[in-house]
Amino acid sequence: MRSTRIITAFIKNNNKILILKRSDKVRSMKGLWSGVSGIIENNEIPINRAKIEIFEEVGIRKSKINLVKSIEKIKIISPQYENHEWEVFPFLFETKESEIKLNWENSEHKWINVKELKNYETVPSLDKILFNLL
Repeated sequence: MRSTRIITAFIKNNNKILILKRSDKVRSMKGLWSGVSGIIENNEIPINRAKIEIFEEVGIRKSKINLVKSIEKIKIISPQYENHEWEVFPFLFETKESEIKLNWENSEHKWINVKELKNYETVPSLDKILFNLL
């Protein structure tokens, strides 16, 4: 089975969690809601990739985020690709920043209460990843 290592980072502001709607310009999971995500390149350290992706995707500098929690990677079978799994490295960060500057990878963002996540069509197992971080 082929495997892709990715990070998924949730950002918390007060009691809200940031979710992003993946744009139609990305390769996978178009139109689905997710946290900040990105492919881990080569031997890159996952938390470093998470901080890079947060800045690239939502414009929050690493000096403005604090790591709250990380957990062991979670393997998720890909419904989109045959014989493929995602190795997800999950992170939860906190920030006081509420202004978001999206790049091309996402078309919308929302600050939601955790209980609202069930109302959105998300990437596979997003709720499982989030609840393991809370």
